[in-house]
Amino acid sequence: MKAEQPFLTAQWRDLLLLNYEVPEALLRPLVPAGTELDRVEGRLLASVVGFRFIDTRIRGWPIPFHRHFEEVNLRFYVVRHRPAGEIRRAVVFVRELVPKIAVAWLARLVYNEPYRRVPMAHHVTRPSGAGPPTRVQYTWTLARQTCRLAGALTSAPAALARPSEAEFITEHYWGYTRQRDGGTIEYRVAHPPWMVASIETPELSGDVGAVYGPAWRPLLERPPYSACYATGSEVAVFAGHRIASGLGTA
Repeated sequence: MKAEQPFLTAQWRDLLLLNYEVPEALLRPLVPAGTELDRVEGRLLASVVGFRFIDTRIRGWPIPFHRHFEEVNLRFYVVRHRPAGEIRRAVVFVRELVPKIAVAWLARLVYNEPYRRVPMAHHVTRPSGAGPPTRVQYTWTLARQTCRLAGALTSAPAALARPSEAEFITEHYWGYTRQRDGGTIEYRVAHPPWMVASIETPELSGDVGAVYGPAWRPLLERPPYSACYATGSEVAVFAGHRIASGLGTA
């Protein structure tokens, strides 16, 4: 059987992940059909994640002026139980920000993902040039206000501890997205395990309510429950498949 070819390939690099404990009542209406909320040590977490896309390709083809760019997203975690005991741990996106309008348009068209185009920038401090960073920052502008996601590494990245919260946050290899008719699309994301480091002085500043909605403002304006950095790697995102109709689970 011919191996499935990815829809998108890229490198995801310099991931900064700020994690917030959130109430079930906020997430429950956002859970796609066919999945359920996933917990780590009994907690429901949502993460604000910034990272860099490098050498982005669609079906193997580079898109001019759209190969390198930033993304910042807000996501939470779900699980799907499959026959024979298979468990698929996954992410669901509340909002994804990118600086490229064609990227936002394509993601909405293909996956119905909640992308929005905003001006963005990043700054990664690497004292040795090519070594691990000491600080990572992502910024974006909305309604003439600048928001910032930033943090400083406490040490050089190291292999994941297993089990750990960092493992839970970084090792989700599926995504689920609600469709306009109430159904659900499932897609697979492939990448190797990432090296991680703890973060000190994590920062999420600016009018986050304007980005994610007023219900999220009080949660995201307080310090995060935890934060980490991940080195990233080459990734492959595969085409989506419907797993639930608008009337129930398939």
